[in-house]
Amino acid sequence: MWAQRMMWIAWPAFLVAGMLEMLVFAMVDPADLHWFGQPLDMSRQAIYTLAFFAFWLMTMTSSALTTLLSMSPFEVNRCPLPADGRPEGCPKQGGCS
Repeated sequence: MWAQRMMWIAWPAFLVAGMLEMLVFAMVDPADLHWFGQPLDMSRQAIYTLAFFAFWLMTMTSSALTTLLSMSPFEVNRCPLPADGRPEGCPKQGGCS
């Protein structure tokens, strides 16, 4: 189930990051970018790559938050261990099975 959820998060975020990359760099030349007043001392390809991963991370965070907020209270609070395998004093001792 978690692998499926990770794909729900990663794949759409990958597609959106690619589109953001195309939109941003259609209007911005990487050679014109500055960081704290200094020009970036990287190749265009390095800037494209770093920007893509930054866009992907931001869109994955958004997708992950959406996935988290769509979970039911039962999914969030259920104990992953079977009832007879829970440690003594577990707060979910009798609450889920």
